[in-house]
Amino acid sequence: MNKYGLILMIVASMLVSCSEKSQKQTSQHSQASIQTYYTCSMHPQIHEDKPGKCPICNMNLTKVQMDMNEKGHDHSDGDHYTCPMHPEIQEDKPGTCPICNMNLIKKVVDSDEKDQTKSSITNEAGTVIANIKLQKSQLEHFKPAYFPVSTMMMQKKVRLLGTVLQSEEKESKIPARVDGRVEKVYVQSTGSFIKIGDPVVDLYSPILITAGEEYLIARKSFEKTNSKEFENMLAQSEERLKLWGIKKFQYEAWFAKGKVPTKITIYSPTAGIVRKYNASVGRYFKEGQNLFELSDLSDVWIEMDVYEHDAALVSIGQNVSLEFTALPGEIMEGEIDFVNPVLDTTSRTLKVRTTVSNENGVLKPGMIADATLTVKLEGQPLVIPRSAMIDTGKRKVVWVQKEESKFQAKEIHTGYESEGYVEVQHGLKEGEEVVMDGNFLLDAQAQLFGGYEDMKGQGSGGHNH
Repeated sequence: MNKYGLILMIVASMLVSCSEKSQKQTSQHSQASIQTYYTCSMHPQIHEDKPGKCPICNMNLTKVQMDMNEKGHDHSDGDHYTCPMHPEIQEDKPGTCPICNMNLIKKVVDSDEKDQTKSSITNEAGTVIANIKLQKSQLEHFKPAYFPVSTMMMQKKVRLLGTVLQSEEKESKIPARVDGRVEKVYVQSTGSFIKIGDPVVDLYSPILITAGEEYLIARKSFEKTNSKEFENMLAQSEERLKLWGIKKFQYEAWFAKGKVPTKITIYSPTAGIVRKYNASVGRYFKEGQNLFELSDLSDVWIEMDVYEHDAALVSIGQNVSLEFTALPGEIMEGEIDFVNPVLDTTSRTLKVRTTVSNENGVLKPGMIADATLTVKLEGQPLVIPRSAMIDTGKRKVVWVQKEESKFQAKEIHTGYESEGYVEVQHGLKEGEEVVMDGNFLLDAQAQLFGGYEDMKGQGSGGHNH
């Protein structure tokens, strides 16, 4: 082997040795960059180097691994942002601590080493109340679904519970038009159906008998003399009998017999179902007192209760679909024709009503109706899916993706909900990507590491419920 070959072998051997050393150093550096510690989910300020129990609440400690390569650069010689709980974290711009997710504070390095804190983050769409930065190991298992904040037309279906009532507009009465005593009742009982022209009672009425006899005298006198005076008397007596409910065929029969009966039959001037039965044999009625009170069920009312939060959506003229427990599978349509201007302070509901045709009589007062009122909302508001919102009771929160591994929680104000979507009145801008599936995991992460702005310094990542 010549000297050139020997030199090449030596060089190759040195390169292989350097490469192995470099790989070993890289591996050692990568392992050194992973910081492992154990913390308490309720008290994240606890850091231990081995498993065990939390010294505060005695819960099992949770293992946490952090890639310290992601913590930023050393800015000890200039202004930088650092974590008050982990001063080894130094960044050149605002953000959150990769260990505990607290907001970083700005540290101004000068001769006096003064600290200044940065105010909470806001934008023109809404207030950011939490920031989360997921680690690479977390992102491998975090597969969220996103929805871009969009505008759309909304319609809301309002569910109502209703009751069938008899229409007051269809109520009628059969009054005594003249004083008299009931001698016979033709109506069987309450609930009986009476048609126009059906006999209802026989009445003994001296006033009516006297009027009948005056008719007979006036007619006989007119037929004999054909005078104008008796003609006027006859017309007046006929008109009086008609006003008192006597039919023409009745007083024609009286004239044919030449006598007025002592018991005169009264016929019904209206139709309906007997709701109140007042007439009884031997009872004396004065003019104007009701013999019977009827309900005409050819049209019925459906009275419905609207809850207070939907009261502003209901107005006269809106269509409503009705289903009845007694008529399974049958759907009827109605139109709102009355809205009570006063809210019931006990039930906190508003009474609304529709009138439905009931010619076949299948709807009975007291039946229950399930009603659906479809309301088209005005305009095209910003909307998000209902699943993207976390409603804590005191506030409503959505998570927005800012970068691949960074997420922000924003408090929003909402309007109406419709078919799985929620109207956003304030807090989001069109086009922002909100997290649909996975937002509860981000919420849990923020609570675990104290990421919510209003929970800083409480020693636990609790939620503002």
